[in-house]
Amino acid sequence: MVDDPAPKIGPDGRLLWSRSEDLTGFEALMWRVEADPRMRSTVLVVETLDRDPDWPRMVAATDWASRVAPRLRERIVTPFLGAGTPYWAVDPYFDLHYHLRRLRLPDGAETTDLLELAEQIAMTPLDPARPLWEATVVSGLPDGGAALLFKLSHVLSDGMGLTQLLAGLHSRTREPTPDKPQPPAPVLEPGGLGRDLLRQVTTDLALAGGAVRGLLGATFTRPDRAVRDAAAYVASAVRVLSPPPAPPLPVLAERSPSWRFRTLDVPLDRLRAAGRAGEGSVNSAFVAALLGAFRRYSARCGDPLPADRLMPVTMPISVRSADDEPGGNRFAPARLSAPVGLPDPAARIADVHRRVRAARDEPALDSVELVTPVLARVPGALVTRLGGATTGGNDLQASSVPGLPGDYFLAGARIRRAYPFAPLPGCAAMIAMLTHGDVCCVAANLDAAAITDLAGFEQDLADGFDEVLALAR
Repeated sequence: MVDDPAPKIGPDGRLLWSRSEDLTGFEALMWRVEADPRMRSTVLVVETLDRDPDWPRMVAATDWASRVAPRLRERIVTPFLGAGTPYWAVDPYFDLHYHLRRLRLPDGAETTDLLELAEQIAMTPLDPARPLWEATVVSGLPDGGAALLFKLSHVLSDGMGLTQLLAGLHSRTREPTPDKPQPPAPVLEPGGLGRDLLRQVTTDLALAGGAVRGLLGATFTRPDRAVRDAAAYVASAVRVLSPPPAPPLPVLAERSPSWRFRTLDVPLDRLRAAGRAGEGSVNSAFVAALLGAFRRYSARCGDPLPADRLMPVTMPISVRSADDEPGGNRFAPARLSAPVGLPDPAARIADVHRRVRAARDEPALDSVELVTPVLARVPGALVTRLGGATTGGNDLQASSVPGLPGDYFLAGARIRRAYPFAPLPGCAAMIAMLTHGDVCCVAANLDAAAITDLAGFEQDLADGFDEVLALAR
């Protein structure tokens, strides 16, 4: 983990974060499949605070954030009757009053009340005609605490890019910082059919060039191996783009658009030690703990699993390079057959680590970008059916992202925890983990139809982590 994940400030006083106008093919695909409510890509980050933020400072800080990160003032535009790739443009009617809200929980409210509110906010669609984010300050938590519910579309950024944004916007001190850059609000540039056509041609040429480099790059360096390397790349792309062969768990068969949230705090040092004990990493220990939870839950529901049982799991793997700007989406979905039936947590960690490493080593890991530009132009109804068929067979999506090191503040309030509730694109559960200081904040987004015994699964999740953490001793 780096000491300061914040993006740098450019000469214009703005963050060097998500400055490109164009959506990638993958982002355009995510945007289009949201026609199906079950495929919405809404992310909700719940940051718990040690006290209420100072409201005037909060308003000023949010306005500043929208100027220093202009993407927060931009909306998605689809050019000339939907025939081209969507792009970002400044919203000429940007209204901070719409995007920033505050409310207070009733007296005696508990953390469960905050999660219920978060569920309702997350399930409410974002307005596609506006910038794709909303922020709600919630007061009235126990011990004088508060929370920020930051809701955004996954089209804006992946988890790593979101961490970069928050590191650039949150303060390192409780006191105000009046000397920070104060760039003006971005202005809408003139558009038109000609500009849209030029953008589309440029985008298509870049995508085509990337496809050629990915498929035939070896031709120019080792002509004697060109045919073999191209064939290996195609075979790798088939593996990457095909669903995992493991059948879904019967107890998770149902799907709905209803989300339920649960959280868990895990010590980072112990999870890291458990990963080492199992000859793996923090990430493989995290996934192994989740698999242990699903093994317990299946048995609880009357379907005990054999030791060799696998389940379909998808994990985002970062494909960011040193040349990529911070922000945006630079990940590839790795689709695994994961060892859910293995009762030995150390063996499970080692097995997961081996499978994830094999997925990372696929030559065509980023080949999804070769397909998505084409799918982004297919009629919306067909794209939605294809997307639902692709992700609906997943039981679990798991994501682990390094978060903010040290103490960060929001308008005078210290951030205690940060829980990243990621979207449920047709799968039974999306469980994400964000490190915050020395704590792993685990956020489980569960399909209410797939996981009907929520209290039981919450206990299974805690037991799954306890089983893995015991290896740290």
